[in-house]
Amino acid sequence: MIKNIAVIPGDGIGPEVTRETIKVLNAVALKFHHQFNFTECLMGAVAIDNAGDPLPQNTIDTCLKSDAVLLGAIGHPKYDNDSNITVRPLDGLLRLRKELQLFANIRPLTTYKSLHHLSPIKDNQLNGVDFVIYRELTGGIYFGKKEMNEEGTQASDLCIYQKFEIERIAKLAFAAAQKRRNKLTLIDKANVLITSSLWRKTVQEIAIGYPEVKVDYLYVDNAAKQLIINPKQFDVILTENMFGDILSDEATALSGSLGLLPSSSIGEKNALFEPIHGSYPQAAGKDIANPIGSILSGALMMEHFGLFEEAKSIKDAVEWTLAHGFVTKDIDSINSYFTSTIGELISDYISNDMPQNLNTINMAFGQATII
Repeated sequence: MIKNIAVIPGDGIGPEVTRETIKVLNAVALKFHHQFNFTECLMGAVAIDNAGDPLPQNTIDTCLKSDAVLLGAIGHPKYDNDSNITVRPLDGLLRLRKELQLFANIRPLTTYKSLHHLSPIKDNQLNGVDFVIYRELTGGIYFGKKEMNEEGTQASDLCIYQKFEIERIAKLAFAAAQKRRNKLTLIDKANVLITSSLWRKTVQEIAIGYPEVKVDYLYVDNAAKQLIINPKQFDVILTENMFGDILSDEATALSGSLGLLPSSSIGEKNALFEPIHGSYPQAAGKDIANPIGSILSGALMMEHFGLFEEAKSIKDAVEWTLAHGFVTKDIDSINSYFTSTIGELISDYISNDMPQNLNTINMAFGQATII
């Protein structure tokens, strides 16, 4: 299989974690006899610095011509913290989502036994946690009309949803539930919001076509509680834009580290894959950032291509790495390994090139193999 992949390293630690993901994807391509062609593009603060635009037209064109987009991270304090600046790095990401018509944000959450101690949640509540959040990405209150009166004493944000926007992501979520454990939970606020009532009515109509999928309905406030006290009850979570934004960030507490979690954003024709973490500029260039969220985003890309064995090889390699204590500083501040070391280990595991006796002293200095 030949696939063309647009690569947007972005800002901060983005280039470092993306570099390791490309390393892993190259190992996958070699083992399974594929060809992945990578084309690097600018977006974010680095694009403003170099082109005066957070999303140059050349980047849009490259992404539209590619089979998928791999994104690192976007953002820099010199733009984010200055209220006088009108053009910001995040503007590029929002525009790219619009240009690629990415309407579904998908965030899987899997916990690892070896990392349960990092979560504030009790160990027995984390065993078996494995769910995925389907968040609508292009509608709702974030994109509605925003107004403030002249006195600055009254403001409003308009929340609008059209039925087709709900239908297209709901069908993706139901299809995912069929491939998992046949359970879908719609999270809304239908007792208060008319937009939530439309969500619930539409999902109930679609559910008729998926009789094997059990559908639950939770109000968002109860759902926020249930994610903490009983997270293993969930399989596929479906929700609107703002609720999904909040709940998916809450769910990261279950894993123990933001650096572990991947995501994909899907449209009718295009798809983008990125870790959920930010650009973490304080760690940029130090080779200490956790690349696993980005690497697992690469696994999601493989699944998007229909390469499920290839995706599993990445997931298995990540699980082996974590189980054997090969982790970055965010997970273990004392016994930690470099970003590049983790990427090399995962690549070697996929390539079946893992040495029998790992020299952990050498590995601490970024070397995975014995000399």
